[in-house]
Amino acid sequence: MTEDADAEAEWSPEELETWSSVATMLVWLPAALDAQLQRDAGLSHFEFGILFALDQADERTLTMSALAGFSNSSLSRLSRAVARLEKGDLIRRRIDAADGRVTLAGLTEKGQQAVRRAQPGHIALVRQLVFDTLTKAQAHQFGVIAQRIDGAIEAEGMWKPAKRVQRRG
Repeated sequence: MTEDADAEAEWSPEELETWSSVATMLVWLPAALDAQLQRDAGLSHFEFGILFALDQADERTLTMSALAGFSNSSLSRLSRAVARLEKGDLIRRRIDAADGRVTLAGLTEKGQQAVRRAQPGHIALVRQLVFDTLTKAQAHQFGVIAQRIDGAIEAEGMWKPAKRVQRRG
């Protein structure tokens, strides 16, 4: 390795401070969200995300491939989670009548109720941990920053909230 390569392989003090904070948030925030959803709704954050994506979809139905893309999940991980949700009658899978090669996942009435029950506590915690700790301008900038990072990772297939989702003013 050259001296330039060695220098590039080390953090600047500012980078280290910023990255340490981001890395900590990436570990602690999902754990906090998961704990709240498990306690209040008996769902993992991943399962809630699946139910929420279906709740936002047209006719509350998505193909399993689209759902895997939205959840950034392999089809096998998604299939296991959907099987658990099916056992609770929250989701139903069926073969697409228009294309027999495609499996559709649809949110049941019980699944819609589960989303409605889980959402208030989830929103309250997200507000407490994220939005209440930032000014309105910081929250906006945080969203812009997150979108840029998402885009640098992979913009295709990432889940986006539907226009009908209300945002806190």
